[in-house]
Amino acid sequence: MKKNILIKPVVSEKSEGLSDSLQQYTFIVEKTANKIEVRKAVEARYGVTVEGVNTMTMPGKTKNRSTKSGLIRGRVAAYKKAIVTLSEGEELDLYNEA
Repeated sequence: MKKNILIKPVVSEKSEGLSDSLQQYTFIVEKTANKIEVRKAVEARYGVTVEGVNTMTMPGKTKNRSTKSGLIRGRVAAYKKAIVTLSEGEELDLYNEA
């Protein structure tokens, strides 16, 4: 069974700043994926050369919301994030993707 390593790119001010200045792109990845699998998935999907991969597991958090019927408590699931550094002169086009 082949697992889908790259779930989606992260689009935020911080990730856009990293991509503009340092050729680093941020993705949400499968929780069980390691750095080697992330590197191979990015190289295969986008056709670029990856210099390095940093991964981090973001913890789940509890969220509270007030409604007419009272307080609703919920939980946001944990996820794994990977910051991929590309070699000099390469970039990814995340927005015009098919």
